[in-house]
Formats: sequence, structure tokens, C-alpha cells
Amino acid sequence: MKCKTTPNDFHIGRIIKQVLANQGRTAVWLAKQVNCTPENLYKVFNQQWITMPLLFEISKALDYDFFKECSEWFQSQSFRQPTGTT
Repeated sequence: MKCKTTPNDFHIGRIIKQVLANQGRTAVWLAKQVNCTPENLYKVFNQQWITMPLLFEISKALDYDFFKECSEWFQSQSFRQPTGTT
């Protein structure tokens, strides 16, 4: 299940929310899995970026590689330096 985003609109919170919905799970369920309140999880859904430890916990709970989403976004960016430059 690939979540499509374009480089200009990458938003990890929206991707998490989409994967959660695609799996038929609720925010309450995920909040329990990552040991936070549903209110805080709803805040996560509104964040363009979140901390790596939280992303790791959410990835484990949903069995989904959100880091791959971030990596693919990064690789698509024009600000990458060509190989061999510093």
C-alpha cells in the first residue's frame, strides 16, 4: 500500500492518518499502541514532520515503513547534492 504525495506537499501526519484509515483502525487504538492520548495523536495528524522516535513507534504499531516514505520524498528533492560533491 503506497501513499502518494508530491514533493511540495509531503506531510507525515496526513500519511499516518491515511494508513490508519486504510487499515480500518482508530486513533484511539493507535494512541494506546504508542502510549499517548488520542488528543495528542490528533495533533500528530496535523504535523508535517514528527520526531524519529515517535515515527518509529507508529511504524511498529501499524507495521508500515513511514521512514521509506520520508526517504523517497527526500530523494525526490532538487536540493540533493550530486554524488562526489561536498
